[in-house]
Amino acid sequence: QVQLVESGGGLVQAGASLRLSCAASGRTFSTYAMAWFRQAPGKQREFVAAINWSGGTTYNVDSVKGRFTISRDNAKKTVYLQMNSLKPEDTAVYYCAARRSDYVPIQAYDYWGQGTQVTVSS
Repeated sequence: QVQLVESGGGLVQAGASLRLSCAASGRTFSTYAMAWFRQAPGKQREFVAAINWSGGTTYNVDSVKGRFTISRDNAKKTVYLQMNSLKPEDTAVYYCAARRSDYVPIQAYDYWGQGTQVTVSS
C-alpha cells in the first residue's frame, strides 16, 4: 500500500516556474514507477510524465518536453515535477500516481494522490 500527498501547486503568471512534490509512505517506494497526470476543467485526465524505480528512465508527453522534468529521491520517498516556462494551457489539477513496474508506464496506475491545483495566468 502506498499513500501519496502532493504539494507545491499555486497561481503563477505565464513563463514562471513551479516545482511539485509528491511525498509517499510505505517501505517499498523504491520499487514503484511514479508518474504525474493532470486534469483541466471539462477535460479528461491526461498523462504528463513518468519515471522508473531507479530514476534512470523518464518519459514526458510531447506537450511538456523541454519544459517539465520529472525526478525522484528514493531516500526521501519523494517524486518531483519541475515545471518551467509555464503556459495558461498547463492549468490543471496535477496528480501523482504509483504502480509497481520496471519501466515507465503511461497508464494503469494503482495509487493516486489527492491532487494539487496549478493555475497559470496569461
